[in-house]
Amino acid sequence: MSGQPRRLQTGMSELALSVLDLVPVSTGQTSTEAIASSLALAETADRLGYRRYWFAEHHNMPAVASTTPPVLIAAAATRTTRLRLGSGGVMLPNHAPLIVAEQFAALEAIAPGRIDLGLGRAPGSDPVITQLLRQAGTSSDVEQFPRHVQDIAALVSGEGATLRFTSGGEYTVRATPAATGAPEVWLLGSSDYSAQLAASQGLPYVFANHFSGQGLERALDLYRSGYQPSEEHPTPRTFLTVNVVAAPTAEEAEARALPQLRMMAKLRLNQPLTALETVEEALAAETDAATDQVVEAARSRWFVGTGESVARELRTFAETYGVDEVMLSPVAGSYESEPRNTSAGRAQTLELIAAAL
Repeated sequence: MSGQPRRLQTGMSELALSVLDLVPVSTGQTSTEAIASSLALAETADRLGYRRYWFAEHHNMPAVASTTPPVLIAAAATRTTRLRLGSGGVMLPNHAPLIVAEQFAALEAIAPGRIDLGLGRAPGSDPVITQLLRQAGTSSDVEQFPRHVQDIAALVSGEGATLRFTSGGEYTVRATPAATGAPEVWLLGSSDYSAQLAASQGLPYVFANHFSGQGLERALDLYRSGYQPSEEHPTPRTFLTVNVVAAPTAEEAEARALPQLRMMAKLRLNQPLTALETVEEALAAETDAATDQVVEAARSRWFVGTGESVARELRTFAETYGVDEVMLSPVAGSYESEPRNTSAGRAQTLELIAAAL
């Protein structure tokens, strides 16, 4: 199926698979090596026939190098030919809407018909970094999020947006002078608020199931039952994100999942963050009851095993929630002996799941 969207046959329909990348940074790995490994992974996803490849936005985290989705998308565009590339997502309160619109209009010009603009409302970091991001006084306000989503959609369109002055007169603003297409706007979230906002604006919606998983059923019900059709999207459209690790054996998959599970525990327990542990470091690390509890709870929601077992779980998951696309966050950790400019475990995850379809 090389060159065609990767699809998995389910009882209800064919299931498309996509990729979410946080650009993980492991012990001893540089940012250069981490980004090189993610770009190589995007090439792998493109070759295997995955539908889209999105970069997340996070700031000041030792284990995450995905600080600037537009830059990473531009780099990936030069290395791929078929994948839709996008943000999962741009955290809109950190940025002025016009800047976001200009960046993604430029990306659409670089890779016509292949750009997705996923927008989120969370800051993507701690309060100190949030203040630094908004120091210039030009970033958007959380309370203005719904209006700014509408503004961006208008700015990236060929018609642009029209400003109306209280004193009279109008002023047209376009994100790019002569657009021939526009990125597809998606709303991201993990709450009732995001689901209802996407429904009210007639936008496609992605539930960030990889992050929490709580409230999934209610969010999907609110989105689908309250959906207001738009010209671009007459019917509701949604997919879900999941954390996955696939390996030749279940034992290896569990070992490769442990570094990210332990990182999740550090986040939940407000412990000091570090670069992502190698598999060897995670296996040798001391643990405690609180960490074990978070690890166990997170692991219960992840898809970890052989390619065949993960594929079966994805089928069931998609059928349960009525979606025709699932976005995989490949969270396989690295062994110390593996090259630091590649992601052997993450690439293996994508390859094994693709081979099981």
